[in-house]
Amino acid sequence: MERTVTTHSIVVRSGALLGWYALALLVVVVDQLTKGIASAYLDYARPVMVTSFFNWTLLHNPGAAFSFLSDAGGWQRWLFLAISTVVSLVIVVWMALLPRNARLQLLALGLILGGAIGNLWDRLMHGFVVDFIQLHYGGYYFPAFNIADSAITVGAAILIVDSLFGRQGR
Repeated sequence: MERTVTTHSIVVRSGALLGWYALALLVVVVDQLTKGIASAYLDYARPVMVTSFFNWTLLHNPGAAFSFLSDAGGWQRWLFLAISTVVSLVIVVWMALLPRNARLQLLALGLILGGAIGNLWDRLMHGFVVDFIQLHYGGYYFPAFNIADSAITVGAAILIVDSLFGRQGR
């Protein structure tokens, strides 16, 4: 099936996407604000107990998820910067190609894009990602994370659920 695109439909499509890109920008802003607050008010690696399973704990992660490659000596910063940049560009194009009624996918990709850019910004500015949310139970601690990580996780979960249970033939 051949698909034709006119200049008018590109303008309309771009306008419809602005809201989803604005969501990504909102994630970046909230992520950076919360990281700034955590960095200003928390002492490094010193937990502040909020509940019996939740702490505020400022940590710096030069690695990826679960501190993967955190002790690799510095080269990983450039690898993760490159990966984050490529993934962000792919998501921007992916969002532009989706139909307007693919709202769950656009929501998910907007969250993932915002999270990717939030952590990308940290790597560019600091050489590490600022984490400050820590969950624990019975002496077991989940790796610290941040708002960007949360947005990426929620976005990925939405994509998985939508792919498994979403309407077919969109």
